[in-house]
Amino acid sequence: MCQGDDANCPEFEAHRAALRDDLSAERRAFLRSGFVATGGAAAVLAGGASLVTPALAQSSAARQPGEPSYHYLPVNADTVHWGYFSRDLKPRLEIASGDFVTIETLTHQAGDDTERMVRGDPGAESVYAWTRDNKAVNRRGAGAMDAAVGAGGGAGVHICTGPVAIRGAQPGDVLEVRILDTKLRPCANPAFKGRAFGTNLAAWWGFQYKDLLTEPKPREVVTIYEIDATGGRDWAQAVYNFTYTPQTDPSGVRHDLYDYPGVPIDHATVRENHGVLKNIRVPVRPHFGVMTVAPREAGLVNSIPPAYFGGNVDNWRIGKGATMYYPVAVEGALFSVGDPHASQGDSELCGTAIECSMTGTFQFILHRAADLAGTPLEGLDFPMIETASEWLMCGFSYPDYLRQLGPSAQTDIAAKSSLDLAMRDAFRKARQFLMQAKGLTEDEAISLISVGVDFGVTQVVDANWGVHAIIKKAMFGA
Repeated sequence: MCQGDDANCPEFEAHRAALRDDLSAERRAFLRSGFVATGGAAAVLAGGASLVTPALAQSSAARQPGEPSYHYLPVNADTVHWGYFSRDLKPRLEIASGDFVTIETLTHQAGDDTERMVRGDPGAESVYAWTRDNKAVNRRGAGAMDAAVGAGGGAGVHICTGPVAIRGAQPGDVLEVRILDTKLRPCANPAFKGRAFGTNLAAWWGFQYKDLLTEPKPREVVTIYEIDATGGRDWAQAVYNFTYTPQTDPSGVRHDLYDYPGVPIDHATVRENHGVLKNIRVPVRPHFGVMTVAPREAGLVNSIPPAYFGGNVDNWRIGKGATMYYPVAVEGALFSVGDPHASQGDSELCGTAIECSMTGTFQFILHRAADLAGTPLEGLDFPMIETASEWLMCGFSYPDYLRQLGPSAQTDIAAKSSLDLAMRDAFRKARQFLMQAKGLTEDEAISLISVGVDFGVTQVVDANWGVHAIIKKAMFGA
């Protein structure tokens, strides 16, 4: 697999050829457009206007002349950080603005069914390798290394691949990340050829945990889902579920709750209930729960609460064809991606989505601070989603919780979040966007928000709760 200096990878041309073959005819035409010819920064977004104005596109392209390069970043124990973000992480890849990168990601819950989600997969086996004498990825979370449940304390759970450094990125810039493709990671076990698998956990941190009707209560329940990895069908179906029982990890630590990521489930200790959710088809909409640039704050930052830098936003719209915009907070931006999902509903109510390993192909475009004046991206201080037909503002209970809540922010945030606060933040961001990007007065913006903007609950399980505002492009004409 290609990593670091891609030109020296013997499989580089094979990876590049595979990428070209995998992309649809429409997508290939998109990549051949003037968008690539101008260094990958032209203001093109299929189906609707982009936030990147033609003038900004030209300025960004002029700063990075020449053809974009293609890179491949595999997932293994050397290319991931598990459960935390940090401005001090060493980049696993450095690229130029306009470059394309295919990045492999793993779900942090593959231990729920290792036969289906780890066995025979070199990347997954590398990351999940754990015996009494050796643990390939020891730190899992931003907590203490001597935490009782395991190194890192599970204060953060997501396996993130990266970071990727964007050459020349500086605080104040905006990083545009285009998601060109997503592919579920096929099961490598020959017994399940052609299929991919994901897992959903009704967890102790879920919205339902203290509001159950039937016994036993409380309880945590894992449901395993199957997806056609060949793309022959666009829905997932449940295979079986089981109630979580206390597990002892390979280091000998007992886990009475699902409190530490990657603990392999001993299926001899659980009862699998097959035939659940009969005749139910869950639409597949692959996306990344975590896409992030590095936070400006020193030290390790728990991967669970989202904030101004992105992180665990958990919005199912962050999939193929979408574009994300991030305010750059540190030199190089340091982009990481993980928490891949096969599907999720707004709210992610019980604790997780269908957590399913996935590979994404991205294009990264750097917009310098000096070029942002007078554009819709001027002053951007939160992650913004753009699709072909919509703009989405990501609101959080505390948009900058590390600063707002002080030294104990990472422990206090879960107790202080509310949908009221998240709604207020989403409203303010929608108002700011309509006034700045669309030139409306405050009164015009407020009226339009009430009559034409939809608000939704993004998630109520990530400590820093989220509400998103959906602004449809069609309201603004051609």
